[in-house]
Amino acid sequence: MTAKNSTSWFKPSLDWLLIFLPIAICFRFIPSLENPTALFIISCLAIIPLAGLMGKGTEHLAEHLGPGAGGLLSATFGNAAELIIALFALSKGLEDVVKASITGSILGNLLLVLGLSLLTGGLKFKRQTFNKTASSMSATALTLAAAALLVPTVFHAVAERVPVASGGWTPQKEQSLSFAIAVVLMITYGFTLIFSLITHKNLLVSDSMHAVEEIGEELEESGEHWSKGKALGVLLGATSMVALVAEFLVGAVEEAGKTLGLTEVFVGVIVVAIIGNAAENSSAILMALRNKMDLSLGISLGSSLQIALFVAPFLVFASYFLAPHPMNLEFTLPEVFAVMIAILIVQQISSDGESNWIEGVQLLSVYAILGILFYFLPEIHSAVESISH
Repeated sequence: MTAKNSTSWFKPSLDWLLIFLPIAICFRFIPSLENPTALFIISCLAIIPLAGLMGKGTEHLAEHLGPGAGGLLSATFGNAAELIIALFALSKGLEDVVKASITGSILGNLLLVLGLSLLTGGLKFKRQTFNKTASSMSATALTLAAAALLVPTVFHAVAERVPVASGGWTPQKEQSLSFAIAVVLMITYGFTLIFSLITHKNLLVSDSMHAVEEIGEELEESGEHWSKGKALGVLLGATSMVALVAEFLVGAVEEAGKTLGLTEVFVGVIVVAIIGNAAENSSAILMALRNKMDLSLGISLGSSLQIALFVAPFLVFASYFLAPHPMNLEFTLPEVFAVMIAILIVQQISSDGESNWIEGVQLLSVYAILGILFYFLPEIHSAVESISH
């Protein structure tokens, strides 16, 4: 056992990146080290292992709580890191970064996380299968998410051509529309949880539950089984540290973006999304390498679904209390286009209940193309103005 523990320190791990946590604190509080760009980069690296610890704490605590409460806990904390970063960005008035991070999280999970999972799993196993019912339900719900992103954008494009005196576009109407859509999304998310965790849990997660049990046995055999107290302590400690570092990151994002030549949209869609999803990337890939594709797809599709149906409307509600002005759900045309394309491709790939490595390459190719698009895309405000005029 001792030999195993000593050799485990030398295995590659996201925990190695925890060294950047004290470095980030030094750059933030020592005046002589003040450098927004360096602080932004270091904070990005520090959040990755902290998000991973939040995930581990959630998994081990869910194991103690049982399938029902554990599933609800996992669903609630699944995207906690992204949510915390977005809340701090909202409080700073960085609405464009928040919206872009919503788009980026959906794209990152559907294309990057799932793409890497299909590629790595497919290289090890010639053919992998998964539950078509679960993936089909998630893909259908994601189509609803695409509609929720599209409707406010269409409303703005149509209503702004009508004079205000005749019932045309106003910021108040757009905000009311976004609030109403957020309510519908949140209600839908509640029913989705009831469907997947209560009424149809045997249909949707039977294979995943077997996989979770096997992984739990492996952890117990390797001595990595955590007590309830340790799991709760790690979860609370990691969450508080993510909140601290998120404040560093958000405070430096504008200066770092200018220095690095990156727009707020690119930072939100690509950089922030990858940071928040790094821990999920490793989990989904690990499940694919173990031929547990139901779990791998559950991580990527489920996380995207949670971002669209829970995180996005929650941020709209939170903006009434935290932000200088309420956030709406009007996204730019490139963002809406990217999400719809991603959902369409994932629907095609997941419809047959089996996967191979070339499908992973295809998803990663689409993600790379969209990343190039957002890199060259002008600042969001100028883009919206050019479309309007």
